[in-house]
Amino acid sequence: MIVTGNEFQEVVEAQGHLIDSHIMERIFDSVVEYGGRFEVEQFRIGRTNAEPSQLRMRIETSSAESMEQLLAQLLGLGCSPVDSGDAELRVIEQDRCAPEDFYSTTNHRTLVRHGGDWVEVGEQRMDALVVLRDGLATCRKLRDVRQGDHVVVGMRGIRVIPESKERDRLAFAFMTNGISSERQVETAVRQTAALIRQTRASGQRIVVVAGPVVVHTGGAAPLSGLIRDGWVDAILSGNALGVHDIEAALFGTSLGIRQSDGRAEEHGHRNHMRAINAVFRAGSIANAVAAGRLKRGILYECVKAGVPFVLAGSLRDDGPLPDTITDMNAAQDAYAKQLRGAGLVLSLGSMLHSIAVGNMLPSWVRVVCVDINPAVATKVSDRGTGQAVGVVTDVGLFLDLLMRTLCAMEKSD
Repeated sequence: MIVTGNEFQEVVEAQGHLIDSHIMERIFDSVVEYGGRFEVEQFRIGRTNAEPSQLRMRIETSSAESMEQLLAQLLGLGCSPVDSGDAELRVIEQDRCAPEDFYSTTNHRTLVRHGGDWVEVGEQRMDALVVLRDGLATCRKLRDVRQGDHVVVGMRGIRVIPESKERDRLAFAFMTNGISSERQVETAVRQTAALIRQTRASGQRIVVVAGPVVVHTGGAAPLSGLIRDGWVDAILSGNALGVHDIEAALFGTSLGIRQSDGRAEEHGHRNHMRAINAVFRAGSIANAVAAGRLKRGILYECVKAGVPFVLAGSLRDDGPLPDTITDMNAAQDAYAKQLRGAGLVLSLGSMLHSIAVGNMLPSWVRVVCVDINPAVATKVSDRGTGQAVGVVTDVGLFLDLLMRTLCAMEKSD
């Protein structure tokens, strides 16, 4: 930092698709918002889809505190100080307690400078600390830092690389079009199916985050088919999906409503409790499948195909099922384990679990959020998962069309 009279100056730079992704205007707005001034020293526009734009500018503030606050804001936009040296490290003195000025990560690709080299941070996620050990940098939650860990503090020696807006406007254009209830569902389904095939071809994992509305809207059968045909690598959900999926498989009802004709079953209000009781009697969902008690449904197909599922508990759960993880820290860790290597996440009718999963994902993992309520996809995006694309439609209809589309694509190959 350069101090000239009462002014504090810093030279910062950024590169990427700064215009297409509206990053440059956000950089300029941030400087003004924090009471600073800027002068662009160099700006070069990328001339092809592959060539990034480059920005170098001088910023000024009236105090060192304002400069640090501004740098923190700019860093999240991929704009970092020039020649800032190595990242500053500090040793953790007490388990779960970090220095006051610890660096809190974004979900964007991040590098830290250590020993003169730029090291990419592993297990990228938002709201974590960066721990360096044996030359490797890793994101770690605050509750997981331990005495003796070396963590990054301050804003120096850090580069953040935000994901750029797709320049290929023809390939998966709907991934950049935000959330709209007027988007043609068939188009979104076709492009989601193409994304699934692309993700599978690249060797990345496809993870489904599902709420009980999947069962209520008749989506259990097509989702079971997707699992059976190998399109799903993990299911992340809560106790309710498991309960109502098993209720539908055993008794043909969902929340006591017959799935065959939509009428209330006599004494059907207790069917979900009967389903829980059946699983308790078997000892686990896998045991219920092995004993022949559970013969169809989403979790049945997971057990038969060896697809892992994680059911996270909550305060309102009935039962819960013996497979449900009631320790929230353990449930978060189990979710994070299944998200490693993910290239695509399908979020189906669960705002709670969609937001939770979004907070665990790096920004380069594509997220398609399907819900009849447009506010759900908006909230997922507003909570930090800016890459999420909303498809506003009935979840059961979406899954049925998706299954049919994938089958048609496979037959046409």
